[in-house]
Amino acid sequence: MRMGPFRIALLIFLALTAGFLGSLAANKWSARNGESSSLHGFVHQELRLSETQMKDLDEMENKFAVKRRTLELSLRAANGKLATAMEEEHEFGPKVALAVEDVHDRMGELQKATISHVFEMRSLLTPDQQSAFDRHVSDALTADQQ
Repeated sequence: MRMGPFRIALLIFLALTAGFLGSLAANKWSARNGESSSLHGFVHQELRLSETQMKDLDEMENKFAVKRRTLELSLRAANGKLATAMEEEHEFGPKVALAVEDVHDRMGELQKATISHVFEMRSLLTPDQQSAFDRHVSDALTADQQ
């Protein structure tokens, strides 16, 4: 089955959109200084952590930053393989299908690692802090993105 230019453009657009959305979701909770709207910003600025909690959280964030970067690079490599497969086949052939699955797998790994990190952060908190944290996470996941 040959794909015309419109279908190829649509496929590229969908692949890029999926990558962008996965990246957005991962960055929503990434540890970046100055991001008061992020989960990390909320935890650091609103939950009044003890010194022990701060120390443990810093170690946790440093460890996750390395893992996140590794997974992001893996996703970027998978996107590169998808681009190559699309250039070679010019249709949704077997190479493109495998490359798409690989991209989805990498995005899933990144999302699972991010969610695991969120639960790991939660484990450091007191019950009162956990309640506020849970509300913030729920609000962030259900809010309309603008």
